[in-house]
Amino acid sequence: MSSEELGSDEPERPSFIELLRTHHEFPGPYIFKVIGYPKDGFIARVVLAVREELNLSIDPPYTLRQSSAGKYVALTLEPYMMNAEEVLAVYAKFQSIEGIVTFC
Repeated sequence: MSSEELGSDEPERPSFIELLRTHHEFPGPYIFKVIGYPKDGFIARVVLAVREELNLSIDPPYTLRQSSAGKYVALTLEPYMMNAEEVLAVYAKFQSIEGIVTFC
């Protein structure tokens, strides 16, 4: 699921939820990939968005990889998700974060 596929079309929500339930076992870890510009606290803002959306007391597991030229950073987060609705809520939160180039 990409940022382009997650438009604000509410009628699409049930099909996304069904797709997630079909291809992923809940509860369990879920991998989010976020690519953006490594400035203005980008990494901290993405991690905080996941923490806030999932009401976590600590950071979810994540790793970083910077592009060879240093222009972008790729963040891989793997929080424990209870259901498909939580996944969509995190994706929706990503849409409001400045500096994200794309996510999946």
